[in-house]
Amino acid sequence: MTLDATIARVTDRIRERSETRRATYLDRMRRAADEGPRRAHLTCGNQAHAYAAMGDDKDALAKSRAPNVGIVTAYNDMLSAHQPFERFPDIIREAARAQGATAQVAGGVPAMCDGVTQGQVGMEMSLFSRDVIALAAGVALSHNTFDSALYLGVCDKIVPGLVIAAATFGYIPGIFLPAGPMTSGLPNDEKAKVRQQFAAGEVGRDKLMEAEMASYHGPGTCTFYGTANSNQMLMEFMGLHLPGASFINPNTPLRDALTVAGTERATEITALGNDYRPVCDILDEKAFVNGIVGLMATGGSTNLVLHLPAMARAAGVELALEDFDEISNAVPLMAKVYPNGLADVNHFHAAGGLSYMIGELLDAGLLHEDVQTIAGDGLSRYREEPVLTDGGVRWQTGAGETQNDRILRPASDPFQKTGGLQQLSGNLGTGMMKTSAVDPSRHAIEAKARIFTDQQQVKDAFKAGEFTEDTIVVVRFQGPSANGMPELHSLTPTLAVLQDRGLKIALVTDGRMSGASGKVPSAIHVSPEAAKGGPIACLQDGDMVRVDAVSGEIACLEPGFEDRAPVEADLSDNGHGVGRELFEAFRQNVGLATNGAAVVV
Repeated sequence: MTLDATIARVTDRIRERSETRRATYLDRMRRAADEGPRRAHLTCGNQAHAYAAMGDDKDALAKSRAPNVGIVTAYNDMLSAHQPFERFPDIIREAARAQGATAQVAGGVPAMCDGVTQGQVGMEMSLFSRDVIALAAGVALSHNTFDSALYLGVCDKIVPGLVIAAATFGYIPGIFLPAGPMTSGLPNDEKAKVRQQFAAGEVGRDKLMEAEMASYHGPGTCTFYGTANSNQMLMEFMGLHLPGASFINPNTPLRDALTVAGTERATEITALGNDYRPVCDILDEKAFVNGIVGLMATGGSTNLVLHLPAMARAAGVELALEDFDEISNAVPLMAKVYPNGLADVNHFHAAGGLSYMIGELLDAGLLHEDVQTIAGDGLSRYREEPVLTDGGVRWQTGAGETQNDRILRPASDPFQKTGGLQQLSGNLGTGMMKTSAVDPSRHAIEAKARIFTDQQQVKDAFKAGEFTEDTIVVVRFQGPSANGMPELHSLTPTLAVLQDRGLKIALVTDGRMSGASGKVPSAIHVSPEAAKGGPIACLQDGDMVRVDAVSGEIACLEPGFEDRAPVEADLSDNGHGVGRELFEAFRQNVGLATNGAAVVV
């Protein structure tokens, strides 16, 4: 199948834009790789320290040229998605020994849960935790004793942070091993209904707690299609997972067998063997385009519009919002997974999942097939799905057709012709809107603005009955420099109630919304942010504002708006409490949202 003209054009533009940066990056990776196996450059004393606690593996580490696999783990037992990783190091070490290799836990990285910090002060550290994870993984791998790496992470900022580190250490191979989604609990639409009922005062906190506990009920990733599961899709589309690994439930025989298979593959693709596959060769322009295509086809998280540019910069690739916009307009929305539909990721996987979707997109010419992956050459390997055998895992051709067309449709007959992410620009700056779950009648809204500087002010106005007409709710001073760019997902039930009452409601913010955000049109990541004097800081209560995902416009319609001076806010309370003191350097040095709101790249 001939490559789609838009995909080809966008890829060429990214390649041209990235030429200098990418060439410098690859030159550094090649020179690092040419130095040979990492451990060869350590002194005897260095090595003694590195192997002192390794027991029976000491001789293999010190005397042989067998691969040594570094494990970078985001394990903790507060995050349901990461709790299964507790068992992984023992499985990996045993699998490595069976291959004549060794494996060591190189280090741990923090992993915070946005579900716990949603609407709380801790959320102001969430986005910055991505950079901390990259730094922590860098410290882990800096011991320079590893021939390849296994990255254990799943959720929102964890995978992007680990990818930044994997690209930085791109001269060694890296494989991402997921833990899988929890089994299905209370359907996500029922949970959302109870949240709206609670926001409207129709049910008490006891019913809310009952619904939440029934939804988030066991080990594994939350089952809605938010950032965590979008990350897993991304790793498969970009060739850093084994084929079909993303959505196998935790603590099952197939999940354990995939962990073993990932370890075996990590020992096979080092520079010591004949199938060297460093991360730097996998994470090229085509891989990032494939990732964006997957994001659009699945209706994935808006957070990836921040994370992908940051990940790409670490690999010498420069992405821009226009790339997302053009790819979105070329790629059909093939999946309906909550919040875009009623199904969860387990239902999506059973309907054919990523192997079906990748096959369809390849046949439609919407993906680059000619890429390197950790599984082999060519993305066609990812048409396959794993099955359990007596000897471990084998791969077979995946579903050739959808098993449920209410969840997953072919590229030729999609749910929507476009992917559902729209770039917005105008005299308020630039931003993005996820439209895949928004009714088309609400894609363009023109109304008076109400200005707020935090989420609680919006909730207080709602409780006071102040929203009685169509409104553009503006929540500003929520950008990375102001307070770390927290998600404003806790506003979703409140705004959804107003919308269900018949009002036209839209959100405009320089903050973020979760991958679980749904049916309320939201212009997010507005840049430049208010704290940097962006135009959003010039808005006043009562201004007529247009938010239009059809034309791609976000604008204040008041005469003379461009002549106004931006207001300033007292942000002194954002600098202390719950650890915020430690992140002052991050707030001072973070980049623009359009470049990924990153500190370390």
